[in-house]
Amino acid sequence: MRIAVIGTGHIGGTLGGKWQAAGHDVVYAGRSAGGDGPGGKPVATIADALVDADVVLFAVPGPAVADIAAANAAALDGKVVIDAANRMGQAEANSLAAIKSAAPGVHYARAFNTLGWENFAEPPAGANLFFAADEGARPATEELIGAVGLEPEFVGDATAAGTVDCLLALWLALVKQSGGNRRVAFCVVR
Repeated sequence: MRIAVIGTGHIGGTLGGKWQAAGHDVVYAGRSAGGDGPGGKPVATIADALVDADVVLFAVPGPAVADIAAANAAALDGKVVIDAANRMGQAEANSLAAIKSAAPGVHYARAFNTLGWENFAEPPAGANLFFAADEGARPATEELIGAVGLEPEFVGDATAAGTVDCLLALWLALVKQSGGNRRVAFCVVR
């Protein structure tokens, strides 16, 4: 897959590196083009990164997602969009409404927002990553979760994004209770 990773920080850089190692074509985008991004790859404009992308990952601060989606609505339409950004302190942590409002034809997924990047860099054995996704986004999202080394755990279509978000508060509480250790993950036992 060709993946546009919008964001060059810990989340975007770690996931992009894992996906590139799995054989995917990753293009990083930031506020401005130029310079070296994660792994020494060049950083493109968002508009350039979206060209020919199959999947788009939002790995930017949560408040930035709505503006980016609105400015690039036509380019996002019809693509798989994975929302990994958290709008901390807001009524909803996800940006489902803003993304779908800007580009109603996106195939939305909510994933990679409930664990710290450390768990993507070195996934704990047997750890699950919970996600919600439209039917058109589910196969790609499951593949990309697996490529990181986590077990995908589907909780429902895009309307279940809030269910996924509930795990963010739980993860943060567990990190706090373990003295700030961010290497905390979840595992489903059946």
